[in-house]
Formats: sequence, structure tokens, C-alpha cells
Amino acid sequence: MMRMTSLAALALVLAGPAHADTLAQAIAAAYETNPLIAAQRAVVRQTDEFVPQALSFGRPVIDATVAQQQNGLDFQDNGRTFAAGINLNQSLYRGGRTRSATNAADNRILAARARLRATENNVLLDVVTAYSDVLRYIAVVDLNANQVKVLERELQASKDRFEVGDLTRTDVAQSDARLANARSNLISAQGQLQAARAAYARTVGRPAEDLQPLPPLPPLPGTTGQAVDLANANNPALLAARFDEAAARYDVSTIERERLPSVGVGVGLDYQKSAGGSSAASFFNQGAFFTQNAGIQLSVPLYQAGAVSSRIREAQQRRSQLLAVIGSTGRDVTEQATNAVTQVTTARAIIASSQVAVDANALALEGVTQENQVGTRTIIELLNAQQELLITQVNLVTARRDEYVGAYQLLAAVGAAEAAALGVPVQEYDPTANAKRVRHKWNDFDTDPNPPALPLPDNDRATKSAPIGPQL
Repeated sequence: MMRMTSLAALALVLAGPAHADTLAQAIAAAYETNPLIAAQRAVVRQTDEFVPQALSFGRPVIDATVAQQQNGLDFQDNGRTFAAGINLNQSLYRGGRTRSATNAADNRILAARARLRATENNVLLDVVTAYSDVLRYIAVVDLNANQVKVLERELQASKDRFEVGDLTRTDVAQSDARLANARSNLISAQGQLQAARAAYARTVGRPAEDLQPLPPLPPLPGTTGQAVDLANANNPALLAARFDEAAARYDVSTIERERLPSVGVGVGLDYQKSAGGSSAASFFNQGAFFTQNAGIQLSVPLYQAGAVSSRIREAQQRRSQLLAVIGSTGRDVTEQATNAVTQVTTARAIIASSQVAVDANALALEGVTQENQVGTRTIIELLNAQQELLITQVNLVTARRDEYVGAYQLLAAVGAAEAAALGVPVQEYDPTANAKRVRHKWNDFDTDPNPPALPLPDNDRATKSAPIGPQL
């Protein structure tokens, strides 16, 4: 197993308060409130309805009719007929289409559930990335702010030494230029921090305030081979593609069965009441009577104008497409797992090298500073030593961020970047509950409440932009 690590060094630049937000809390908040997850859960519930829709073809259908007819144009009682009826029709055999369509619907539900897992993996990875980026840029801002303070003192010292003739105007200009560059880097880092905070708020649903250091990483696959094997067996995008292909296979079977006979029965009860007159031209037998009927019907398709065979070929090519998608997705998953292992391995090597570089540059800066004070080192050499230390410190912070994010990219590639799998305390969503609830519903009026309506935007916004306020 890969060794456990964390971005603990970032804690050195953060003063963690008593009620700081943790990574687990951020993941839990995103799991509960992220709209991408909520939307995919709704997609799963939509797909759950495919099964009762498929099963409905094997259930009875009842309809009632009422009719009033007037024969003649005088609109009196002459030739007026009232009729009403109720009929029940039940399919007994459809060539196995109901079962095949239900199997296709079941596989589409499984594909939707796998895509929900994929969405959760991607959102959790976004949370970890945003959380790590906020901590990273807080550290980078602090390092650059400290560099600005050091260079401000250095510039003032250079000016003082220039006044006494110890340094030249060139030395002062070099200090001034390096300070201006440091201020520019600080502004850039502050902008990157604001962007990271915005990404955090978008993903988690609340501002990034008082974030605690990242915890140790969960266990990871030990080798690239293990990662690829796990990804091929557990990656939710690949699983969804395979379930899609299975559903398409049943679609082909469903259409093929349209060539088979079908059998149905029907019963009906009709009532008719007629009113007539004395006129010979509009004479009608008066009276009211009921009629009952029952029958069984066998339908054998003999020729369907080539439509069924065309639809079969279409469904077969759809399945061929999905088989190719499985292959493409499998390659993508293998690439993701391989690249994630490489990123983690590379980041850890960079961390080791950067730590050595930070220690060496800190020692070198101390020596150059002392040598500059006695006149054996120039100002530019001192400024370069300070810049090299800053660069290696930023590289170290970045490498630790890359290691952590790369580890979760690896977990996402193998389908393990999920709140429940990582032990995050959340109320786990059950994607099977709704399917069980609706699978055998028969009632035509058994529906769910509609979501509340959102306020509509101004109609004018559909055709033109709102006026833009004062310039920045």
C-alpha cells in the first residue's frame, strides 16, 4: 500500500480556530446540498418509472364511453339516442415483450444508479480539489506576503547604505525591482486564492472559512496494475456503460418479439336508450336495453411493411455503438488510473526533493545574508537567495497539494471517492428505495407532489441584457 501522508505542512501557515471546518464536514455538506448530486438523484428516480411503464402492458385497461346522438335537425325527441359503455381489455400474451422490456428498464435503472455514483465521485473530487487549493493559496499568499515584508526591509536597508556610500544606485534599483515583482506575485496569489474560494463555495455550498489542515490520506492501491484492475471492476462510468449495453440487448429482443402472435381478452357492458317520434321519416324504435360482450383475440403479424426489421437493425446498431462506448470508457478509465498513480508518485518525489531544497536554500540564505553584511556578497546575490528560497517553498506547498488531489483522483478512478466508502458521517441516500416504492403501482392517480415553482425572471431578459452598472 502507498504510504499515508497529508498536507500537514500547511498547518504551519494557518491558525486553526476552535470551530474550524474540516474536510469531512465539507464533503458531508456537498453530499447533502450539491445540486449536481441532487439532479442525478432525480434522474435515477425518473429512470425508476421505466419499470412500471413496461409492466403496464401486462395489466388490464378499463375505459368508459358516453354518447348522445341526435338524428334529424329539429332537435326534438325524435331520433335522439343515448349510449354508455364500459370495457375491460387484458393482454394474455405479447410474445414476451413485457418481460424483455422490463429487463431493459431494470438495466437502465442500474446504469442510472452507477452514474449517480460517478457524479458523487466527481463532486467529492471537486470538494477535495477546492479545499486543497484554498489551503495551498493561503500558504502561497502568506509566503509571498512575508517575502514582500522582507524585501521592504531590504530596500530600506539598501537606501540607508546608499546614503552612506556603502552601496550604489544599481543596488537600490535591484532591490526596488525585486520588491515590485514580489508585490505583483502577492497580488496574483491573492487572486488565485479568491478563485479557489469561489470554487469551494460552488462545490460545497458555503464559504471557505477557517479550514483545518487536510487529514491523512485513506489507503490507496499499491501499484498501477492494482489500480487499473480496481478501476475496470469498480469505476461507475464503466459500469454504467455496461448496463446501457445490456439494456440495448433487451431492446433488440423486445422488437424481435413483435413478430410473434399476441393474445388478449376483452369484456364489455353497453347501455343504449332511444327515443322516437310518430313521423314516418324519423321513426325510431323506442326503448332502453343493455348488451354484454366478451371475447378473445389472437393476432398474428404476417407482414409489417419492413418496419419491424428496420427497427431491429437500428437497435442492433445502437447496441454496437454502446459496445464501442464500453471499449472507449475502459481505455479512459485505465488512463485515469494510470495518470493518477503517476501524479501521486511524482508529487511524492517532488516533495522529497523540495524539502531538501527548502532546507538547503534556508541555510544558504542565512550564509549569504551574513556575507552581504560584511561586503563579500552583492545585493543581487542576496536577492537571488531570497527568491530561490521562496520558489522552493511554493514548490513544496504545491507538491503536497498535488499529492493529495492526485490521491483522490486515483480513488475516483477506482470508484472509491464516495462519502460512505471514506467513512464520512452522512445520511446515506438509498437509490433503491424509490424503485421499490413505484415498481408495482397500478393507480393512475397515485402521483408525487410537484416541486414548488420558482419565480420567473423578467420577460425582457429573454430578449436583451440588463443594464450593466458602474465600471470596476
